[in-house]
Amino acid sequence: MKETDAELHEILMKVSTATLTTAMFKRGFKNIYIQNIHRMNPGPNMVGYAYTLRYIPAREDLDGLETFADPQNPQRKGVEECPEGAVFVIDSRGDASAASAGGILATRLSVLGCAGIVTDGGFRDAPEISRMSMPAYHKQPSAPTNLTKHHAIGINEPIACGGVSVFPGDILVGDNEGVVVLPKHIAHEVANEAIEMTAFEDFVLERVQAGASTFGLYPPTDPATKDLYSAWREKNNR
Repeated sequence: MKETDAELHEILMKVSTATLTTAMFKRGFKNIYIQNIHRMNPGPNMVGYAYTLRYIPAREDLDGLETFADPQNPQRKGVEECPEGAVFVIDSRGDASAASAGGILATRLSVLGCAGIVTDGGFRDAPEISRMSMPAYHKQPSAPTNLTKHHAIGINEPIACGGVSVFPGDILVGDNEGVVVLPKHIAHEVANEAIEMTAFEDFVLERVQAGASTFGLYPPTDPATKDLYSAWREKNNR
């Protein structure tokens, strides 16, 4: 039986992107970790479904400051329509020479209850965004306005971000290491496996810190390891 969205969220808040990449690798998924980005404001996990914005290269006859006055401007429209609980994911083609967004738009997303903001480009107002509680991930700070390099062209459609395909509704999980993208239809089974893997890895780390060798322990090829792990789980209510 699948968990509710709230239960899935609770599980994914407790697992690392490293563990999730291993669980996904077992299923044949090798390209789910968004490359060349980092978290601006370390803290608890980010978990939410993808709501996307896609940029193409800017063109001078289309991208003047007056475009911001247009309520149909995809960047501004996308921010205003991003649902509560979603992660706003921006395809900036890996180009951080101009901002993907800035502090005001990030603040608006936070006020709307969004779960986070991710770009493979850069954010302006990086010091302000770094102080926000809403998780934010980018490549590097970028002060120039997005219009100098980016033309907003599509909202909530499939995009690429950091070399990874992101479809609307995919589940994004971010920690202080990075961000992974989980197809929604397997998110529940991956989450359940990852929480089990996390418990075992916590047990292994505790044993290694106490001086144990990894041979026979990780992976658990020694039959005694399974008995030790069962006792550890019972003792720690895991």
